[in-house]
Amino acid sequence: MASYQVVVIGSGPGGYIAAIRSAQLGFKTAIIEKYDVLGGTCTNVGCIPSKALLDSSEQYHNATHRFKDHGIEIKEIKVNFKQMYDRKSGVVKANNDGIAFLMKKNKIDTFYGTASFLSKNSIEITNSKGEKQQIEAEKTIIATGSKPTQLPFIKVDKKRIITSTEALALTEQPKHIIIIGGGIIGVELGSVFARIGSKVTVLEFLDKIVPSMDEDISREMLRVLRKEGLEFKLGTKVTGAIVKGKEVTVTAETKEGEKLEFKGDYCLVAVGRAPYTEGLGLDKAGVQLDERGRIAVNDHLETNVPGIFAIGDVIRGAMLAHKAEEEGALVAEYIAGQKPHINYNLIPGVAYTWPEAASVGATEAELKTKGVEYKVGKFPFRALGRARASMDLDGFVKVLADKTTDEILGVHIIGARAADLIIEGVVAMEYRASAEDISRMSHPHPTYTEAFKEACLMATDNRALNM
Repeated sequence: MASYQVVVIGSGPGGYIAAIRSAQLGFKTAIIEKYDVLGGTCTNVGCIPSKALLDSSEQYHNATHRFKDHGIEIKEIKVNFKQMYDRKSGVVKANNDGIAFLMKKNKIDTFYGTASFLSKNSIEITNSKGEKQQIEAEKTIIATGSKPTQLPFIKVDKKRIITSTEALALTEQPKHIIIIGGGIIGVELGSVFARIGSKVTVLEFLDKIVPSMDEDISREMLRVLRKEGLEFKLGTKVTGAIVKGKEVTVTAETKEGEKLEFKGDYCLVAVGRAPYTEGLGLDKAGVQLDERGRIAVNDHLETNVPGIFAIGDVIRGAMLAHKAEEEGALVAEYIAGQKPHINYNLIPGVAYTWPEAASVGATEAELKTKGVEYKVGKFPFRALGRARASMDLDGFVKVLADKTTDEILGVHIIGARAADLIIEGVVAMEYRASAEDISRMSHPHPTYTEAFKEACLMATDNRALNM
């Protein structure tokens, strides 16, 4: 029977990073993956394929809406849906192969099959043929991720009523896709289909979309996405969905009690994700769950059972790939006797629509709830020379700073390359910079980053230079 110092269950971003860092630190390491390829949800049915499709749809949207203004004329433009999805699959495979290479490079043993605890230190692996083998682990890191949340009154048949997993593997372009849920997943996939010509209707129970983000971001994104053709029904409670042939009928009602009905060829249920712990045999190891079905961990991400750790979507906190990566490295370093830390307040969140949206730190609502006195600096992209040159005029940078100390408490961006720009806010807040600190730094011209400097100037003493 093989024995390892560290065994990682799950090969998503958190899992494979945990395995690599463990191997780097000299531990004999193994990783177990349920499916026949590495990478987990993010690589196979999440972050990577969705971003590939978002980029393809943005290219098409630019060709049909913006190329002419640039002096580029194309006589016939059409969507090759199969090629779009084939390219996505190629991107996914390249990432799969890259992760497999990293396992070999770092001498990490890879097992394919479902892992289940037999005891604290014994793990049984059952492969796709039903064959079983057992390995021993001194330390185990659970990184099994999450799965799409389902509504109890709607049956997901994975053909017409689908989750994000099936949406990323369609064989035909939807004519009209009805999306239940206006969170990050809903608006990202809605953007993909709307930009290539599908009718998209988003039904959201709350009165705003992307509720995890700042109110101003939510309002601006709603405005921009409506301009791009997405239809939103906010404050709307879905009551059911049935399939007849190739048609899906979704019923809903407003807060005022008005009954609504929507008909389309696909319905995407995008109401969040839930921790995936089924089949792990946690009871045999004695691992406890919290009140929300997540694996309970302490500040070192160790469960109630010494030597068994958990990271990523399966524990508390935001369900973000980069959060899982940081936790994977933290656990490996903690096992090695180091003293790593994560500042969870500085884990950025991103929506990869176009324009993109990104946030880090506190929102205005959170500061108000805590009674923190703050000031706001806001600068629109349309006032930037770089944004005018690229025709990316929508959006703004918003900086929240402490009213007394001027320390930056939150950064919220919606606009071109927001996903890349947000790291400036992360770095500033990591080193507890003031808005004035950033406003006195030279930002290259012309770039989108100037919007961050100008927003900090506004927060400092309302003295933007280009507005």
